[in-house]
Amino acid sequence: MSTQAALVSPAQHSDTATDLVRRFRELPPGAPVRLGKRTSNLFRFGTDGSDTRRLDTSGLSGVIHIDRIARTAEVQGMTTYEDLVDATLAHGLMPLVVPQLKTITLGGAVAGLGIESTSFRHGLPHESVLEMDVLTGSGELVTATPGNAHADLFAAFPNSYGTLGYALRLVIELQPVAPYVRLTHRRFTGEDSAAAASAEIERLSALGPGRRGSPDVLDGTVFGRGEQYLTVGEFVDVPMPGARVSDYTGQDIFYRSVRRRPVDHLRVRDYLWRWDTDWFWCSRAFGVQNPVVRRLWPRRYRRSDVYRRLVALDRRFGASDRVRRLAGAPSEEPVIQDVEIPVSRLAEFLEVFHRDVGISPVWLCPVRLRGERSWPLYPMKPGELYVNVGFWSAVPRRPGHPADAHNRLIETLVADLGGHKSLYSTVHYDEAEFWERYNGPAYRAVKDRYDPEGRLPGLFAKVVGTGER
Repeated sequence: MSTQAALVSPAQHSDTATDLVRRFRELPPGAPVRLGKRTSNLFRFGTDGSDTRRLDTSGLSGVIHIDRIARTAEVQGMTTYEDLVDATLAHGLMPLVVPQLKTITLGGAVAGLGIESTSFRHGLPHESVLEMDVLTGSGELVTATPGNAHADLFAAFPNSYGTLGYALRLVIELQPVAPYVRLTHRRFTGEDSAAAASAEIERLSALGPGRRGSPDVLDGTVFGRGEQYLTVGEFVDVPMPGARVSDYTGQDIFYRSVRRRPVDHLRVRDYLWRWDTDWFWCSRAFGVQNPVVRRLWPRRYRRSDVYRRLVALDRRFGASDRVRRLAGAPSEEPVIQDVEIPVSRLAEFLEVFHRDVGISPVWLCPVRLRGERSWPLYPMKPGELYVNVGFWSAVPRRPGHPADAHNRLIETLVADLGGHKSLYSTVHYDEAEFWERYNGPAYRAVKDRYDPEGRLPGLFAKVVGTGER
């Protein structure tokens, strides 16, 4: 469970980082290494093996400095966004992109990507990084910036998932924020609803900051082929006169409000964590959306990291599989993915998805790279608007089909539509296809420079293999 971030001095951080580097270098040559983190938001539940050495990083979870004038934050790499947001909101500021789950760490979001409803304007979390200190696989602590001698590491770090090194300190940009968010949920229905919603996403994303009707936040929820909503929001100093300020950490559930409340107001902190309380809508698998269960389930345990631990236990002991077998129900294939689809192809993706996968609800989040530069390990095109489509559930396995049939269908469809797939969950590509999609030559060049002895796992081995190293 996350606690409020400690403020640490530069000297304290330096001592902690120096000690971590020393402990890394003292490990036997060739020993597998993994950072010992309190939380994980990955959906790979394998084991690391008994020979994996864990480095304690509990001393690297604080905020070093917030500069209100420059609008920057200097932050240790294992700091959760929950703690970072608490620290920045005290100054009327927030990170440009705040991934939607509280225990995602800043270093994890930069190495493994992240997204949220400001991404149509501010891109991905790594695009607001100004510099970072990285402990490389060779045991060196280097400072990487876009223009210094380690610019190659800076560019390749996003989507490297800790296989090139670990970010121990980062300096990021911040933005000013008002105390409240006013939301408007726009409904799209009928056979052409996906195309109409896609067109509206494109229109709203093209409006520059400060233009009439330009949103500060934008995402969407799809309940089925003919029912979807865009949630358009703006930061405001005060709610509309007589407006209710909603709280979705209690009995009310945010995603259900999208259908019921055309206009809504939330405090900014509650807005940033609106999805965390019920893990979007996935808390229903644990009965937490039942009013009786919800009253009995302590509020402090209604959060994404608790639900993920429950899933990990279930995967470990196979309880739900045994229940299905006893009930005579078919086995299920977990389909837990986030994919980026060009906005012009979104309706095509959703049509196939509804027909052949059938999970609902589905999350939509527009995203466009913030600047003109590209990032070699996640080759989105600068200037092109994509929509992240998130779906997290399980579907019955098809008799006579491979166990990963639905996931492979999605991977093929994403590639056919010119999109990309995040790597936090299961990956089903073979090695040749994987490196074709994630720029193998660029990765190998940086890997050879910063981890020549292979102390850290390779990217393909980490995301396709059985472990989380």
